[in-house]
Amino acid sequence: MPETMTQGPDAHVHGGGDAVLVASDLVKYYPIKGGVLRRTVGQVKAVDGVSFTLHRGETLGVVGESGCGKSTLGRLLMRLEEPTSGQLEFEGVDMYAQRGRSMRKLRRDIQIVFQDPYTSLNPRMTVGDIVGEPFEIHADVVPKGGRRKAVQDLLDLVGLNPEHINRYPHQFSGGQRQRIGIARGIALNPKVLICDEPVSALDVSVQAQVVNLMAKLQQELGLSYVFIAHDLSVVRHISDRVAVMYLGKIVELGTEDEIYSYPTHPYTQALLSAVPVPDPTLRGHRQQIVLTGDVPSPANPPSGCRFHTRCWKAQEVCSTQDPELIDRPDGRSGHQSACHFAQVERILETVDLSHPQQRATTSSFEPTDQPPHDPIP
Repeated sequence: MPETMTQGPDAHVHGGGDAVLVASDLVKYYPIKGGVLRRTVGQVKAVDGVSFTLHRGETLGVVGESGCGKSTLGRLLMRLEEPTSGQLEFEGVDMYAQRGRSMRKLRRDIQIVFQDPYTSLNPRMTVGDIVGEPFEIHADVVPKGGRRKAVQDLLDLVGLNPEHINRYPHQFSGGQRQRIGIARGIALNPKVLICDEPVSALDVSVQAQVVNLMAKLQQELGLSYVFIAHDLSVVRHISDRVAVMYLGKIVELGTEDEIYSYPTHPYTQALLSAVPVPDPTLRGHRQQIVLTGDVPSPANPPSGCRFHTRCWKAQEVCSTQDPELIDRPDGRSGHQSACHFAQVERILETVDLSHPQQRATTSSFEPTDQPPHDPIP
């Protein structure tokens, strides 16, 4: 039987300790070249003022549509891309100010797991060489004579047969290849792991296995995750806090329960209403929010609130003033949301009408005070 995502009190490793990674107003613009002289005629605003804090042992989920800047943010956190502006601190050290040996030392503590488990592995290298490559770069981590044993231990830790150390990536399934990528990511015993959609290319049953493996490794190794994904159910399972991105900005940030049970930003509500309902008897018993229009280009984002061109709550102030990401009431203590008219929408428990004794939780939305307005054209 396919493995299911385990739930319960140990399903998450709750953070809340001291900060390990602090991003302040991160900005990344890519120039648009045009004309015979290839002059800069515009800029793609991939990431535009992102701030957050990642605590030790915590998982921060980052969700949003394709093109919202999630993967660019991940590369900025790894310093695979240099920012246009902004600051990133790792345990109080300014990462973007480091050079040479000091930067190489920092790279041990922040590693990444890529999206595609095949193209991220060199097909000409054996699994042993791939997983052991970090030891070649950071030669002082493991003595040369003990590297083969260290690689075998890593393979065993991620659920692979240590005897397969001499095989090549094409001899493994997609899920096994992603485990190889995870083994490479944790080889240097990092403190932060950037996960750039690590399960999006895998089958659903394999996704569950990999996500459960990552939760297990987090408990055993004390890792902090930045988990980038577009699958809301996967993000909810593994995340302690969730950041929702739209056109390069974070529009809502809160705990897993606040985002999924008490969303206040219209974009978050629309995302959650689009989550498929597995039980066919429950379909049609919830309200789905359908957004009008297309996603604007990040090269020419709308003025004011970037979501106002597709928002059913939009008013004149939304087109002129960009709302701040601040604490706004959600019916409880409140959490951060970038909306002038933030209003909580409750996720209701829906009764299966064909089996009155059974109850299932779906993403049915009910406003706390008034129904949603008709979408503006």
